[in-house]
Amino acid sequence: MTEVIALKTAFTELPPAFNNDHVEWLMEAVLRNRFLPCPDPDSIFVGDGNFQAVGAEFLGHFIRKGGVRPDSRVLDIGCGIGRMAVPLTQYLDFAKGSYCGIDPVAGGINWCRQMISPVYSNFEFRHLDIAHSLYNPKGAIDGLELVLPYEDRQFDFIIMTSVVTHLPDEEVSAYLREVERVLAPGGRLFMTCFVVDKVAAENPLKKRDARLGFQRYDEGPCWFVPELPPLAAVGFDDGFLDGALARAGLSVTTKSFGHWRGVPSDHYQDLFVAELDRGDR
Repeated sequence: MTEVIALKTAFTELPPAFNNDHVEWLMEAVLRNRFLPCPDPDSIFVGDGNFQAVGAEFLGHFIRKGGVRPDSRVLDIGCGIGRMAVPLTQYLDFAKGSYCGIDPVAGGINWCRQMISPVYSNFEFRHLDIAHSLYNPKGAIDGLELVLPYEDRQFDFIIMTSVVTHLPDEEVSAYLREVERVLAPGGRLFMTCFVVDKVAAENPLKKRDARLGFQRYDEGPCWFVPELPPLAAVGFDDGFLDGALARAGLSVTTKSFGHWRGVPSDHYQDLFVAELDRGDR
């Protein structure tokens, strides 16, 4: 079973007409639909695993764990080459729902603009020239000074999959401040990460992903993998992300540990779902 820490009452009801059987059917339909766009494997520059399978899996997580609805206004920060966007085309209502994807890698954005937006006009993609030592070393925008190109309170559901796993702690806080600004009251953030607690660090079950032997970087909250470039995989002290979300004005509804750490789970990375209080303006 997935190890979940429930910090307050989380979303428990699926959108109207979407029970668990329907979600399973939708995920299977996305996985088997040979007409959905799929990039050449050599073009998939972010994330490993099967493009269609990972996308279908996360569609299920977004609905069940995150509470995304067909009429949600979605922002995907670090959308890459459309791994999350493609399955969402089969779920978001064409007239009421919308999707905006941003990424610092122009190649992924160009592919999405060519292969997704012409068919799904409620899906738009923007290149945001954020500097990153691995993905966009010549970027013009300092991550600490990030300002998302959207108005306040514009989105109901924000995705950050495999984003904070490539950011230093100061930039995580900068991103979350912007998430709070553009999230509508009652809206939710779905964020994956690596939380390095005692189980993850000491690996008592000897089942942790062998690629992720995190070691503490300095006195700060970051953990890096010695054999990899510093931002190739970033973990954080247990409690750091909880605090960063709280300081940004977001309330954690779900904190769920992934099977990268060697525990049973239906997802690989750890994940948070956090909500902006409905009273916030």
